[in-house]
Amino acid sequence: MKISNPLNQVQVTFNELCDKGGGPEGGPPRTKVQELLHQGSKKLNSMAYDEITSHLAAFPKANPWHVCFAVGVSWGHLARIDEDFTGAAIQALSDLDLTALNFAKTFHLERGPMPIEQSLRGGYLMFQRVKLPENLPEDLRMIGRAQERWLSPLVSPSIDRPKYIGSWNATAMFMVALFSKPNLASNLTNREVMLPPGGPIFTGLKSLFKAKVLKTPPSGNELDDEAFEPGSIYENNALMADLLAGRSGWSMIDVHSGLYMLGTRYPASKHWV
Repeated sequence: MKISNPLNQVQVTFNELCDKGGGPEGGPPRTKVQELLHQGSKKLNSMAYDEITSHLAAFPKANPWHVCFAVGVSWGHLARIDEDFTGAAIQALSDLDLTALNFAKTFHLERGPMPIEQSLRGGYLMFQRVKLPENLPEDLRMIGRAQERWLSPLVSPSIDRPKYIGSWNATAMFMVALFSKPNLASNLTNREVMLPPGGPIFTGLKSLFKAKVLKTPPSGNELDDEAFEPGSIYENNALMADLLAGRSGWSMIDVHSGLYMLGTRYPASKHWV
């Protein structure tokens, strides 16, 4: 049940809960895990609110969806979070400017420049196909409808899915949009807006399944460049909704951020609690 080589305090505390037991089949108690995820989400949420607010303010004339997509690429650990990267990504998403695209690639992390290029090329194609509201919506229902339009061509068998528009790049932009509006994010208590299901989230859900906190394992893949499985988005968001139930005062965003802290292997997460 325990996490090997825990990196941050959420993972350390989870292992302690596993040692103490008291939950189903000897696993950690559900209420204690919910409390851990909620408390563990707060620093990450605060950082996310500050980052997207700063980047939107830095590019007031840009398409706000382009800003959210660019920040989402950084939050997916494909690019270093930096306003210069965001500016170059916005330009590439607008007109596929090769100079901007090549500059954006210089901000790559350990997975190299190609995931950035493929994400921005794929994002450009998606923005050509899908018309989103001019401004970021002010209610959850409208963000959910915008997301449905974005996902529609990805699930169509007649349209080729752009490479790297997998589970992360298909959903992260909308999560970033929610972080730009904290009041909306705090009211997301169902699956009205789907959140990214892979990477550390997948790993965190898998840990909770092994610990008997969840009855079913997560679905899909960990990497964004794998085959796109739309079912995994809905199934893993259903697991997040299950974790949300029974504890008041938190949201799906809190569950998601808490799961990130539980599943991440990013060393800097040590300082995010």
